[in-house]
Amino acid sequence: MITFALPKGRLGEECAALLARAGVDVSALEEDTRRLVLESADKRYGFFLVKPADVPVYVEQGVADLGVAGKDTLLEEDRQLYELLDLKIGACSLCIAGYERGLNARPLVRVATKYVKTAKRVFAERGEEAEIIPLHGSIELAPVTGLSDVIFDVVQTGSTLRANGLAVLEEVFPVSARLVANKVSLKLKSQEILPLVGRLREALS
Repeated sequence: MITFALPKGRLGEECAALLARAGVDVSALEEDTRRLVLESADKRYGFFLVKPADVPVYVEQGVADLGVAGKDTLLEEDRQLYELLDLKIGACSLCIAGYERGLNARPLVRVATKYVKTAKRVFAERGEEAEIIPLHGSIELAPVTGLSDVIFDVVQTGSTLRANGLAVLEEVFPVSARLVANKVSLKLKSQEILPLVGRLREALS
């Protein structure tokens, strides 16, 4: 059996549709159930439904052979995984956003974000001094209330930014969902995993 750690929510639904096109029996994922551990009728695939941020943990620890996680999550978690395939779903960007004056407000830029490790790396690599302010929700509120000069966050449509008078100042990383593998699983189950990766690649094309 090949086991997947899949994110709950809309991204998980898109993953299921893609897996189906690659020949995986995902009927268990289409059931109306609160169960978090599911398996296909043919017993070839198992599915763990987890919070998106937890996917890399389940895969790195070997609980799941494969997982689907956003590139933003992979950058932040920096886990020991193999990134096998860009699934081209959940596309967005990690951006610096705020008021137009945001990056020039002061020598020390205050940056609100839930991507603390990634933000520290980004500003350090640019040689810019930044105070990173960890937040977990409503990141856009930080510059509006004066808590920060800018935010570092995922932007998809930008509608929430515009509704709060903010704008994208810089796109830093393109983000999409990636198929990742446990290193040991990839060696021990290569005869099952690699053909699946090939079918997924064909499904994407």
